[in-house]
Amino acid sequence: MTLIRSISGIRGTIGGAPGDGLTPMDAVKYTAAFCWFIQEKSGNRNPHIVLGRDARISGPALSDLVRSTLQFLGSRVTDIGLTTTPTTEMAVIALNADGGIILTASHNPREWNALKLLNAKGGFLSAEDGAQVLSIAEKESYRFAAIDNIGKCETRTDMLEYHIQKILELKLVDKEAITRRKFRVVVDAVNSSGGIAIPQLLKALGVNDIICLNCEPTGHFAHNPEPLPQHLTEISELIRSQGADLGIVVDPDVDRLALVCEDGNMFGEEYTLVAVADYVLRHKGGPTVSNLSSTRALRVITEKAGYIYQSAAVGEVNVVEKMKEIQAVVGGEGNGGVIFPELHYGRDALVGIALFLSHLAQSGLKTSELRKTYPNYSISKNKIDLKPGTDINPLFEEMTRRYKHLPHSTIDGLKIEFDDEWVHLRPSNTEPIIRVYAESTTEDKAQALASKIIDEIYSLTRNH
Repeated sequence: MTLIRSISGIRGTIGGAPGDGLTPMDAVKYTAAFCWFIQEKSGNRNPHIVLGRDARISGPALSDLVRSTLQFLGSRVTDIGLTTTPTTEMAVIALNADGGIILTASHNPREWNALKLLNAKGGFLSAEDGAQVLSIAEKESYRFAAIDNIGKCETRTDMLEYHIQKILELKLVDKEAITRRKFRVVVDAVNSSGGIAIPQLLKALGVNDIICLNCEPTGHFAHNPEPLPQHLTEISELIRSQGADLGIVVDPDVDRLALVCEDGNMFGEEYTLVAVADYVLRHKGGPTVSNLSSTRALRVITEKAGYIYQSAAVGEVNVVEKMKEIQAVVGGEGNGGVIFPELHYGRDALVGIALFLSHLAQSGLKTSELRKTYPNYSISKNKIDLKPGTDINPLFEEMTRRYKHLPHSTIDGLKIEFDDEWVHLRPSNTEPIIRVYAESTTEDKAQALASKIIDEIYSLTRNH
């Protein structure tokens, strides 16, 4: 059993002993800590909290626990039920709530669930705020409400419609062009909330020829829920056999978007953001942001368009902070996470779909033809296993010294830039490993670069 407590939320496998898995006691403890934090932060002993969940099997029971805990701390709860992460984020803003909780373990398998914690702006907590929640939980320094102050709960079923309507109102969403193209689209929602949200969005955009695959929100994931190529063979075959124009794949909470071309080949999860950013830059110029481990293709197309690109530390909250700092018009992460601040500051597959379809419709190209218009890079993802207790600081210091003559960044581990490739070394916060990401113009070159750096680090570990 696993329970991971981090500043971004509480994630774990269902069952086991308290503190070892995500048990009812753990759910109550961390929900109470978050609610107490919101009370202290807002100065309101009866804060308004929005609650949403994805379709995981454990979702309904966990939702009952969380909702009741919030009420016993005096909160007014708006339960929006089965929904998406971006919809919950937008609901916090729309309802002027003091915070929100999304029950989802994102791309993790079905035995996992999590409490993702939102601030009053519908964004994830900062590192400082997240640390405060963990401290409150550890000390159990929260207090439950007296009988007359127990909070109320209301349910709302209209927030997805609100979310979609706000997307349709965006100037860059071209419903007329999308409707004219008469796209045939296959949707794989891995039997979670995207099975409701994505077809509803597509119909609102004028796409009526929709083939649904794994769209029943049962929580029994039909395949590994992380939208990677090796998990998407079924949709690839269906696209080819049905003559579809595009495949759309989302993770269980619908904040990551992967696309599949009409020939069954992957558009590339890294290139979801690239394509959307290209469209945004053509119509609304400005800076862009992605994290240090995302493809440099975003930087290439941004600078080609005459605008500034900047990178941020890995993590949605870090990307959002950088986007706000430089007033980026679009940003996100290479895992298919599109952030379009004109709508809200959160990864949102729904707005990503609307913007991508607008781009594809206006271009007049096939999906595979549009993909070929972008510089082609490949990323190799590896890890270095270290002995428990290994001091990684000397390793990073030595690697920084060796490559100080090249452009590099130390804001999140160490990233080294070469002529047309890069390598990013990130230490894990939870296990004795260093993650090694390398990108080059071919898969073989990326792997060769990663292998070279890995060999160097193993050589250093033998010398220390």
